[in-house]
Amino acid sequence: MARQKKSPVEDLILVISKLPWWVGITLALVSYLVLHALASRPPLHVAGPGQVGDAAVRGLATTLAMFGQYVLSFVFGLGALISAFNATNQKKLYNTVAKRPGVAALNEMSWGDFERLVSEYYRRKGFQVTREGGNGPDGGIDLVLRQNGETYLVQCKQWKAYKVGVQPVREFYGVMASRGVAGGYFVTSGEYTNEAVTFAQGLNVELVDGRKLRGMIDIAQQAVPSRVAADPRISHIVLSVPVAADSRKPPVAPVAPVCPKCGAEMKKRVARQGSNAGNEFWGCTSYPKCNGILPIAGNSGDINT
Repeated sequence: MARQKKSPVEDLILVISKLPWWVGITLALVSYLVLHALASRPPLHVAGPGQVGDAAVRGLATTLAMFGQYVLSFVFGLGALISAFNATNQKKLYNTVAKRPGVAALNEMSWGDFERLVSEYYRRKGFQVTREGGNGPDGGIDLVLRQNGETYLVQCKQWKAYKVGVQPVREFYGVMASRGVAGGYFVTSGEYTNEAVTFAQGLNVELVDGRKLRGMIDIAQQAVPSRVAADPRISHIVLSVPVAADSRKPPVAPVAPVCPKCGAEMKKRVARQGSNAGNEFWGCTSYPKCNGILPIAGNSGDINT
């Protein structure tokens, strides 16, 4: 059975609902003020037969503006309300997933929720996010990101049963090239085939699998207290509190980085061999499956575990 075609009003509401809620409110206010001014114009005085047509056109425009000032304001306002509702649910979804360890939460959600989760992640990273919706769970560009005058595309695939192959990645890169964007992110809850990973190497497209996305969310959550502490208003309040002369600040534990190879969280390890034996370094928590390492500030040289 073919899907019933949406009316222009429904399409407009859908478009507004994908924009930030304040855009819909602004459009509602502006449309009402403009159309209200047109609807309030006095009728044109007809001084001769040549002005009858002008008077009829002005009367029609005034009538349309009279109804339009309410209809458009309602449509824009409803779209803004839906946008605010979706944004609230999106934040709740993200916070719920962030509290659950592992990638199970990513595999259990629907493709729509997965798209909203990814959208919220990039929004919190400072991007202006527009949801295009794609064509369901398998096609199209899902998100458009904008930051510092640059545009990036995102495609989400919540696939559990099989790995993402090279063909979807190649098609995504083709869309990126045709739009001339700065880069792109292909995000899946599962994994990629070796062919897909090989194809993406050296291109301005980043492949994010379920493990890497899980690690990115965890790192973003850990960075929240750091951003709060760095707020100058909060620092001012803290500094204004009297402190005992013999008090000492507790050492601040460094935030664990994300593994550059698999995206998992890293933890401190101690080198047991080589010139750096006894020194600490960041090691992947997935070791020995993944041997990703990073140096800790102050340590240098080769690390042999």
